[in-house]
Amino acid sequence: MVSSMLIHPGEMIKDEIAARGLTQKDLAKQMGVSYTVFNEILNGKRPVTTEYALLLEAALGTDANIWLGLQADYNMQKMKQDRSFMKRLELIRKIAAVF
Repeated sequence: MVSSMLIHPGEMIKDEIAARGLTQKDLAKQMGVSYTVFNEILNGKRPVTTEYALLLEAALGTDANIWLGLQADYNMQKMKQDRSFMKRLELIRKIAAVF
């Protein structure tokens, strides 16, 4: 299994903000959200929620579904790299195959 590098959508949001010449603080203020929480999203410490995806859509004109899709992909890859969880899935699949 090839281990891919996980990239949280917050990294891509940071790139988008920089490309537009905005500051994180200005965008957080424009969106009406806590800079601290927004910064945690940008740094991968919190997920991009539906609320934040819609706020980004309103502020940047980017489709909220893009951010939600990237977050879902990130979540899936993160779980697939969790060996303990993958062993659990394997056991469940073996049991399910019996039925």
